[in-house]
Amino acid sequence: MNLLPQEKFETLGLSLPPAPQPLGIYKPYLVDGKYLYLSGHGPVNDDKSLIIGRIGDDMDIEQGKLAARQVGLTMLSTIVTNFGSLNKVKRVIKVLGMVNCNGDFLRHPYVINGCSELFAEVWGQENGIGVRSAVGMGSLPDNIPVEVEAVFELY
Repeated sequence: MNLLPQEKFETLGLSLPPAPQPLGIYKPYLVDGKYLYLSGHGPVNDDKSLIIGRIGDDMDIEQGKLAARQVGLTMLSTIVTNFGSLNKVKRVIKVLGMVNCNGDFLRHPYVINGCSELFAEVWGQENGIGVRSAVGMGSLPDNIPVEVEAVFELY
């Protein structure tokens, strides 16, 4: 049975945190033609709090991967809040994942897999996996462990 992305998400039994509001001078999303650009998102919990920590210092790699999954959920929340359904998105085009980590940490792609795996679950292997970069950063806003921005193709 081929489920639509919104239905696939609902079968996962996950909840969406509140879509974050800008705390600076930027738009959380922008549509240009058939492309949806999402600004960098952090890991927002259901209670609107942020996951905080630096990987390699006060978080381990698995906690980082879970934080990246939470970023993915936050991004899905922005889509649902502003477009009504995940079904409006045809596919993932590009993901840029930034990992707040110490200089000894080298497994940035593993951490960002937390977000990429979620997108693959929602849109499937063909449409849920786009091109990607995963990089380490010396710091991220508010000491969040992961920030992700992405480009999607809309129907």
